[in-house]
Amino acid sequence: MTEDSRLDRFPSASDDVIPAQKDTLTDQTLSPSYRLAFADADFLLNDDLRGVRLMLEFLKPELLMEAHGIRSTVVIFGSTRVQDPDKPDVSTNDSSALDNMYYREARELASLLSSRAQHEQHKDCVVMTGGGPGIMEAANRGAADVGANSIGLNIVLPREQLPNAYITPELTFQFHYFALRKMHFLHRAKALVVFPGGFGTLDELFEALTLLQTKRIKPMPVLLFGEEYWRRIIDFDAMVEAGVISAEDLELFSFVETPAAAVRIIEKGGRS
Repeated sequence: MTEDSRLDRFPSASDDVIPAQKDTLTDQTLSPSYRLAFADADFLLNDDLRGVRLMLEFLKPELLMEAHGIRSTVVIFGSTRVQDPDKPDVSTNDSSALDNMYYREARELASLLSSRAQHEQHKDCVVMTGGGPGIMEAANRGAADVGANSIGLNIVLPREQLPNAYITPELTFQFHYFALRKMHFLHRAKALVVFPGGFGTLDELFEALTLLQTKRIKPMPVLLFGEEYWRRIIDFDAMVEAGVISAEDLELFSFVETPAAAVRIIEKGGRS
């Protein structure tokens, strides 16, 4: 007996949704208690169902990425405030010129990775971002430039944040829980490339470094793009001197300056 024949013996959950919505309206059929539990939005939003919602936020992206054959990813982080240099309203002061460079390099990196690593059955090194603007948009755009799939993990924020237009629509996800979003960033990651960014970028970087330091995830390259920026923002050597990290912890990451250098390290699976 095949798995399909076993499953076919019973109606699916989707088969029952419409019949469950009774045409005959009575006090009983109109009661919220009578709704199918899995089709009852009010029930699923109950505080006591938080564990179920956490599970759903893991399972939905997991199953869809599995269905698309996504085997490994390269996660690209960076500032949402970096602007597309092709937009006519981008200024030409020194700060924005640096931003423009990072946008172009994130886009080129994603193109290089995506053009080399797409396979017929499984897809390796698929570009994954947080799904928003700035560096994330540039990376998803680079994948789109070469006709490759890319993934975006958006999250509900107080300010409206829409997914950028370059993510593969079928691989565009929205999260409520930061924790589940971070889990998916690392779940299939073959490497992380971190462009200059603010609090969110630093949060994602240090979470990954902590998990690597404590050996809670398997080793992988963590590439900090733009050494001058990172050394100015974070004094890693001072942390070693203060004794709050070990000298060997500095080997958890590498600095890179070009997309080509980043690709070489990712393909080698480690430091340059």
